[in-house]
Amino acid sequence: MPHEKLPPGLLLCLRAVTAKRPRTVIEHILKHGHVTTQELRDRYGYNHPPRAAKDVRDQGIPLETFRVKGPDGRSIAAYRFGDLSKIRRGFIGGRRAFPRELKKKLVQRHGSRCHICSTEFEERYLQIDHRVPYEVAGDVAFDENDIASYMLLDGSCNRAKSWSCEHCRN
Repeated sequence: MPHEKLPPGLLLCLRAVTAKRPRTVIEHILKHGHVTTQELRDRYGYNHPPRAAKDVRDQGIPLETFRVKGPDGRSIAAYRFGDLSKIRRGFIGGRRAFPRELKKKLVQRHGSRCHICSTEFEERYLQIDHRVPYEVAGDVAFDENDIASYMLLDGSCNRAKSWSCEHCRN
């Protein structure tokens, strides 16, 4: 989909993304119509191309994954824009930050423990995470009374949960 065919307002939304990795993917797709995992690895040096695609999706830009033949004849993944009418307005620029009060409330309710491994950590080493993955539920409006939708995880458990969710067929 050459960028000349996109409405100017939509181009403004796409160009509003400033983070380097998702911006690189968006610019490549605007210029060439799609980007392959091999191009992301070889041309741009991304060791984990699906993460670059996820970064675009985290910006609120829908991408679809499809298969193409790589230079060696094997099937590889490629990404192109999905239904751009489904751009999540207000999400351009990334996920919204959690209020500091949420972490305080979670620590008060559950202590300074990782919800997955139950190890106790200093509060600064714990991260707020959605109980229902962001990829499934999106970033709904924060309700300070709904702390049950969030949990505290240490960085390692948060990355493991994220990886598991990214590779889940659901």
